Amino acid sequence: MGGGMTRTLAEVILSRVSGRDVRAGDLVIVPVSRVMVHDSVIDAVMAGLRDLGRERVWDTSKVCVFVDHAAPAPTPVVADSHRVLREWVREQRIPTFYDAGEGVCHQIMVEEGYCEPGSVIVGSDSHSNSYGAVGAFGAGMGATDVAVALALGRTWLRVPESIKVDFTGRLRKGITMKDAIMRVVREIGTDGARYACVEFHGVGDLPQGDRITLAGMTTEMGAKAGIVVETPEAPAWLRPDPDAHYLREVSIELSTLEPQIAVPPRVDQVVDVSVAIGQPVDIVFLGSCTNGRLVDMQQAARVLRGRRV
Repeated sequence: MGGGMTRTLAEVILSRVSGRDVRAGDLVIVPVSRVMVHDSVIDAVMAGLRDLGRERVWDTSKVCVFVDHAAPAPTPVVADSHRVLREWVREQRIPTFYDAGEGVCHQIMVEEGYCEPGSVIVGSDSHSNSYGAVGAFGAGMGATDVAVALALGRTWLRVPESIKVDFTGRLRKGITMKDAIMRVVREIGTDGARYACVEFHGVGDLPQGDRITLAGMTTEMGAKAGIVVETPEAPAWLRPDPDAHYLREVSIELSTLEPQIAVPPRVDQVVDVSVAIGQPVDIVFLGSCTNGRLVDMQQAARVLRGRRV
């Protein structure tokens, strides 16, 4: 492939998988290494396949199906949808199926090795950006695009511009990478990375769970993808060029970071937690796409130990 050595990580990945040198703004058709689909959109995805005249997915070994959004089924309608999904999985002979209670789709996709570094992965959930934790270009898409990917094994997209986030220093005790990414959201805003790929530098050696949090939270900035640079899983070629061009660069010093909290009504209305001390809280939820891991529950348990809710 030609072109100067000025490519961002998104451009490096999409150039490699498409077989030609591509840059931000180019339209490309690329093969997908995996398609993830979950219960909340399966009816629309199956309808999309029927509209395409396709009875079978292109490669059952590259499809991952999850029941994790409305689980256990809260209504008879949802229960019937789950029944149809399970029948479809059996008919298609899809081997990778996780039923209700087996885990959150994004955590399993990364932890069980379904995300190949440097590949393109399409998911039916907006937080499919999470797969950038291991250097994959993960993108959430709507039911129609997911159906096309299931049918053809490829998708089209516009190569995104990129934003570089450079972390320096190390976190102090009691501060987490969720605080760090909340600080990034505070800087960039909910639409400041719209259709961009957010590259995270300086944290490739972090535990995998922390990297999932970083990549997954790029959705809250409107990003197309979020990728952590130079992770342990990444091959040597999977890195941006030294003089890559970025839409914007943001620097975050971790050693001086305070605990962060988003106050209603916006996720980017982020302040130091000291500002919110004393505010009454009605509901607390532990979980979600970006922080539904056991380590998150353990952190909460340590805070709550010996206390009443």
